[in-house]
Amino acid sequence: MVSKAVAKYVQQLHQKKYRQRLGTFLVEGAKSLRELLSSELQPERLLLTAEFAADPGLRLPPGVPVDVVSAEELTRLGTLQTNDAGLAVVRTPAELPLRPQPGQLLLALDQVRDPGNVGTLIRLADWYGLQGVVLSDTCADAWNPKTVSATMGSFTRVPVWQRDLPAWLQELPQELPVYGADLHGDNVHRLQLRPSGVLVMGSESHGLTPPVEACLTQRLHIPGRGQAESLNVAISAAILLDNFFRNG
Repeated sequence: MVSKAVAKYVQQLHQKKYRQRLGTFLVEGAKSLRELLSSELQPERLLLTAEFAADPGLRLPPGVPVDVVSAEELTRLGTLQTNDAGLAVVRTPAELPLRPQPGQLLLALDQVRDPGNVGTLIRLADWYGLQGVVLSDTCADAWNPKTVSATMGSFTRVPVWQRDLPAWLQELPQELPVYGADLHGDNVHRLQLRPSGVLVMGSESHGLTPPVEACLTQRLHIPGRGQAESLNVAISAAILLDNFFRNG
């Protein structure tokens, strides 16, 4: 068993205020841990089951404390319902400013508060090779354990930057296209889109906030044929992104 001090530290990282104060976050589960240990991110401490630690393909970083624990203890300390691999305490990487580069597309999220959706959107950005993801300051925390898990390892590759989104959009060059999903926008199937600029996605229930909506240069609509009221934000983003890259 880990010490009471280590247990308390790990459990504090379930909360955003402690993640910000301590400058660390949690990575849980076999897939995420393997991605972490193959990346340049820096773990401070590893809590692993004996079976996972004995994997000959696992590269444990030198000098990092490793505690061997049971799956039951991992479940008690972490956020996953089941975890038979391990968890890591990791130093939060420095946020680097994200600015759209010519011929590249950035994804921006406006008030997407569900950490699972934010994580899936970061994973989408990884799949399509986007430059990064800009989060409004009202989005779910990128380092929430649920967000990290939902990225399926993409947290190690996709830069994120949490900002005042309307202010950031207003600072962009005027000639840069800023796209957003809108029920009254242009039919995305009839457009020839190029992956350059910024694609902004809002929450499923509220859409884009008025200050962000005012920054759009083009509104995009995904036509449907059934009776569903709306699409999940991550599904909508996947459809729109595929239209940006379908001619590539």
